[in-house]
Amino acid sequence: MSGTDRTLAERTFLHDRAALVATLVVLPLACWAWIVPMARDMYGAMSGPSAWMMTTVWDTPHLLLLLAMWVAMMAGMMLPSAAPVLLLYAGAVRHRDGSEAAARAVYAMAGGYLAVWTVFSVCATLLQRAMASALLLSPMMVLTSGRIAGALLIVAGVYQLTPLKSRCLAWCSGPADFLTRRWRRDRGGFRLGLEHGVLCVGCCWALMLLLFAGGVMNVAVIGVLTAMVLVEKLARPGRRWIRFSGTALIVVGLAAAFTANPTAQSLRTSILADSAVARSPQLAQE
Repeated sequence: MSGTDRTLAERTFLHDRAALVATLVVLPLACWAWIVPMARDMYGAMSGPSAWMMTTVWDTPHLLLLLAMWVAMMAGMMLPSAAPVLLLYAGAVRHRDGSEAAARAVYAMAGGYLAVWTVFSVCATLLQRAMASALLLSPMMVLTSGRIAGALLIVAGVYQLTPLKSRCLAWCSGPADFLTRRWRRDRGGFRLGLEHGVLCVGCCWALMLLLFAGGVMNVAVIGVLTAMVLVEKLARPGRRWIRFSGTALIVVGLAAAFTANPTAQSLRTSILADSAVARSPQLAQE
């Protein structure tokens, strides 16, 4: 294939591959390399990477670890879906300002994008601790109430069908339109990353909350949600897929909400009993 036949993405990747590989490959793989062993250990002995989750005292170091876990999950899940806009932006900057400027632009835009997902991770961390304190989340980071899990699925499904979801998805899956309308000389890469990140959170926040329904550290759930995001943003399957996925989430949510779940209730009772024992030294000694 000659140089004139290469697509813009191919040419950009050849020229700026170091920055793009670091951003789109190395960083997500590093996140997955921490998340997957921790998730496997959590559903096993919990004596390795996930041992810190067994604490009964959620002090600042443990909260920071929990936040880091959420940030790593969001980076691993969401950065690959930002590949088209990063590739296009790097190519445009390189054409205008040269390769060094393109590398800086990639890092800046990725930094802005991740900053928004870090804010989302802070909110998710606070929500997780609030639900755990209310005994709505088990030590395995799974909701103890089938009705709440069903409600999250229904909310995610309904949101899939809203005009706001469609508008945010159109911006996220159309990098050329995004850059054409948003990129100005007074807007650097970091600000563009912030704007794109806000649009992507607007597109995917409800899907990310489904981690609570299926298990925050459930690798299968993480993989399915990552695949859904990639399909929506990269494959651009159209409104039929969005309607199908939204309807499917609503149906599954209704089934979860209205199906008797004695196991979840017994789990919540067990957590309550364990919590009472942990808080009472005398009972613990007995």
